[in-house]
Amino acid sequence: MIKALLIGLVRGYRLLLSPWLGSACRFEPSCSAYSLQALQEHGAAAGSYLTVARLVRCHPWCAGGNDPVPAVAPRLFSGLITPNPHKKNL
Repeated sequence: MIKALLIGLVRGYRLLLSPWLGSACRFEPSCSAYSLQALQEHGAAAGSYLTVARLVRCHPWCAGGNDPVPAVAPRLFSGLITPNPHKKNL
């Protein structure tokens, strides 16, 4: 449910604001395309984290370039998504 809401917000941005602001992203794929892919592949929490990290990196002093969504969720979220088999239950 939250994932669908976040995807809707990104799509709304692409439809309503992006045409007015123009294309200023230094990365490929664009930040909004990256965000959609991150949310779809990794869910709301990890996808939001990846999106914010990407937006922080996208600034005028950054060289940019190809920056695909990682295939594996960030380590911070990997324990939340799949249980750690080595962790003992208390």
